[in-house]
Amino acid sequence: MLRERETDADRGPTVEALERALGDLAVGRDEHVNAPAVVVRPDTVADAVATLRDELGLDHCACVTAQEYADRFETVYHLRDYDDPRREGSVVVPTTRESPESESAASAFRTCDWHEREAYDLLGIEYDDHPDLRRILLPETWQGHPLREDFDQDRPQVVTLEAHANPLADDARGGAESGGGEAGRETMFLNIGPHHPSTHGVLHVETVLDGETVVDVDPDIGYIHRCEEQMCQSGTYRHQIMPYPDRWDWASAGLLNEWAYARTIEDLADVDVPEYAQVIRTMGAELCRIASHMLAIATYALDVFGEFTAVFQYGIRDREKALGLLEELTGQRMMFNYFRVGGVAWDLPQPREAFFEQVREELDTLPDAMDEYYDLLANNEVFQTRTMGTGVLDAETAKTYGCTGPVARGSGVDYDLRRDDPYGYYDELEWDVVTEDAGDNLARVMCRMREVEQSARIVRQCVDVLEDWPEDDRVVQSNVPRTLKPERDRELYRAVEGAKGELGIYLRSDGTDSPARFKIRSPCFSNLQALPEMAEGEYVPDLVATLGSLDTIMGEVDR
Repeated sequence: MLRERETDADRGPTVEALERALGDLAVGRDEHVNAPAVVVRPDTVADAVATLRDELGLDHCACVTAQEYADRFETVYHLRDYDDPRREGSVVVPTTRESPESESAASAFRTCDWHEREAYDLLGIEYDDHPDLRRILLPETWQGHPLREDFDQDRPQVVTLEAHANPLADDARGGAESGGGEAGRETMFLNIGPHHPSTHGVLHVETVLDGETVVDVDPDIGYIHRCEEQMCQSGTYRHQIMPYPDRWDWASAGLLNEWAYARTIEDLADVDVPEYAQVIRTMGAELCRIASHMLAIATYALDVFGEFTAVFQYGIRDREKALGLLEELTGQRMMFNYFRVGGVAWDLPQPREAFFEQVREELDTLPDAMDEYYDLLANNEVFQTRTMGTGVLDAETAKTYGCTGPVARGSGVDYDLRRDDPYGYYDELEWDVVTEDAGDNLARVMCRMREVEQSARIVRQCVDVLEDWPEDDRVVQSNVPRTLKPERDRELYRAVEGAKGELGIYLRSDGTDSPARFKIRSPCFSNLQALPEMAEGEYVPDLVATLGSLDTIMGEVDR
């Protein structure tokens, strides 16, 4: 059963409450659509966000957005409550154009490490006392910051071939000089990648070993950075942006991604969605979740003990069933472009009765299939040895890194936006949020397998609702203006529960039909950042198993 929640969505902290908690740290207010926002000085950022975390319980730094104005640069820290994400607030940090320098918030939230590195990389904002301020998506030799308005896109770039550098030159990381062990301990630097293991994408993991033990891990990302945010900023709200989300996390079957954008622009532009369309969205999104989790389960068995003939092929078989239903619904199997601002593109396929029968037939095969997966994986001694007690991530560490989805729920963090910040038709249905307490690699796999069963429950209920829906009330789209121009300087952050976790978008309008700022909050980005916490101190095979358990899609990490 869904956990009972208060229905008042405005019960979060007011801007006055934020100001009282911050005291002299607050120097102003800002207007955000869905969350009160306070302005703080650039030299008080760490104290400000830590105060809101400790005194108001805003313990989830969901998103960090950097942006440029005509007279300043600005960093926005969007904070939420893991226990109730509708309790939220923003900390706005303006800096001058001449000297865009601000204090780092990484001491309060570890997830700010990567987020601030991205802001430095793309916009050139310097964060004092940052633990490792260097580029994260672009090469270190890159000239300029590509999201700045004055960036010269025609300027030639020279990227040095660092592969010829001696990888053992600085191989002492993890030794006594860094507090990691005995003096004179010999360590070896190991490049894992850059590689493209089928669905994960191109990732380079710089690893330092002491024998077989991992003592330092540094994920190196950005190999397939595609400027998705900048492309969305160049598109129009109404028609040109929606095709992009399918391409962020291609493995999740993109309706979940499309919903993240749809929810954000609909809130920004005050667009209503017919209830009938919400049911269709919910059904399609859960079919996507099934497809994503089946791929994760299948490839994970291949990652950790080379299981190709049974688990991998069975997983692809059951993923194909979900994709077949999505193809009937949308006409596509990967890049759907089915959601529209204000609804969906078209109604269910005809004849409706045949489609409902097909959905039910496919769902009826899942219980026996899931029993097979439990036997082949959870009850398999080899799989247990590789996953039980390895890659452990405790709940508090998961929170400080901003982890969400099965990665967080596998550590006992009871956080799911479908229930905690309801949208679509989820709050009208009966289903359970799945959590596991062990926090290891096995727990994350078990979460995904059990979530497949819950998604099937949701889809079946949606079919029942749609089957009985009155014919004259089957409205798939609201009446949306041909050109959307939200009010100038209207801004908000909205998110949905993607297959990997919290997939959010920050939008700021400038009064035109294209966004002034479009920021993608990728769940894989924050989840992958926590890899060192799970892998250091374990063996190389455990590192591989832990990386696979994150179900990372690098297209979404790099964007």
